[in-house]
Amino acid sequence: MLNIHTRAELVKYCLDNRIEILNFRYCGWDGRLKTLNFVVQNEEHLNNILEAGERVDGSSLFPFVEAGKSDLYVVPRYRTAFRNPFSEIPAVDVLCSFFNRDGEPFEGSPQFVLSRAHDVFRSRTGMEMQTMGELEYYVIADDDGMYPIADQKGYHESAPFNKFEDLRVEAIRLISKAGGKVKYAHSEVGNFRLDGKIYEQNEIEFLPVDIEDAAEQLIVAKWIMRKLAYKYGVTITFAPKITSGKAGSGMHVHCKFTKDGKNVMTADGEITDTVRKAIAGFMDAGTSLPAFGNPDPLSFMRLVPNQEAPTSLCWSHSNRSALVRVPLGWTGSKDMAAFCNPDEEPRCRDFSDKATFEWRASDATANCYLLMAALCCAARHGFEMPDALDIAARTYVGLGVDIHAKGNADILERLEQLPASCSQAADELEKDRGIYTSEAVFPDAMINYLIDSLRSYDDKEMNLDKLVMLGDIS
Repeated sequence: MLNIHTRAELVKYCLDNRIEILNFRYCGWDGRLKTLNFVVQNEEHLNNILEAGERVDGSSLFPFVEAGKSDLYVVPRYRTAFRNPFSEIPAVDVLCSFFNRDGEPFEGSPQFVLSRAHDVFRSRTGMEMQTMGELEYYVIADDDGMYPIADQKGYHESAPFNKFEDLRVEAIRLISKAGGKVKYAHSEVGNFRLDGKIYEQNEIEFLPVDIEDAAEQLIVAKWIMRKLAYKYGVTITFAPKITSGKAGSGMHVHCKFTKDGKNVMTADGEITDTVRKAIAGFMDAGTSLPAFGNPDPLSFMRLVPNQEAPTSLCWSHSNRSALVRVPLGWTGSKDMAAFCNPDEEPRCRDFSDKATFEWRASDATANCYLLMAALCCAARHGFEMPDALDIAARTYVGLGVDIHAKGNADILERLEQLPASCSQAADELEKDRGIYTSEAVFPDAMINYLIDSLRSYDDKEMNLDKLVMLGDIS
């Protein structure tokens, strides 16, 4: 990220650094970055591009847009500019927003929907919502047979057992240069060999930032990672499930709320009623949220019992089979660093600002803008429900309780289940559409198209083999 805020600053940077190419980047319905390339001719030309934007065909980017009303403008947001890390020609990329023919923000743009969702959330609650994603993926490459790892035992392995640490490290370096706030990266559990190929699972986790920025850093990160895969001659896939019996890949989303710049997640070492109400919103909207977070039939091959993936609408502390998990939150009073380092003076520093809660169902087939917008709507829904704290109490599962274990059938029976297919998710979205369309956040045309799109898979009876053949795992 170039730390630029005005057009004049961006023009000066481009001229001072002899930038030859300017790339407009924007996200379509499929969640991938699109590109418009400009040759920088002179200062006047550059100013004109940056101020006026350019025309694009909206109907080719958003399938619910009528061809007769398809012209849209893309206009750059200067603060998002970053130096293109792959271009041999000096190039700057900048993210754009969509506008209609009257110069108003295009309400069907996923980026605008997220911005609208957060604006309404702020006005209703007085709080800001921050999120961050955990991006899991597989690297697929030829198997050289050296330094093998036992099947499904790849968690936090180091090179040379972990084969693609260099790719992972280069990815987080370039993502950071493009403005992404990376927390850390590591190898994950999934690791297997099949037909002369190695399949190695890794993860990049981000830091909590403003919810709009959280969506965009994921979108840019996926673009960077695919570019790196092409450079390395391997395949990176974000597919939620590749084959039966092996770990699937999710895109968990951690959430936190701030008011006047302060975290409101914990008090006296416990999560607050603010968190419980938001979680209740996630529980009440839990069957329809997969319409946004799991919009591919392969998603539901990952959401099966006993796979550290949620299937029931419940929440818990430190329980990875729950739909919402409240992870360790640094709420203890012990100075762990001083214990590890006796030469350090103990001090009681408050780390509770790190506290989050985690939505665990979604995966990277989601359009990140729409997923974040839907989660924002669900959280606001929780604050608006009069019985939110009762719902939170009813759906809580105790620490360490395995709801699928023998003897816990009574717990499982009282919990509502996630949909098992895109078709079922569409039905649930139809029931819950008011959660998302209230306050004109999601346009009705977008919800209608999403419902029709999910139902078109007709996936209630499909098996994994058929879905992998139909899908694009890259």
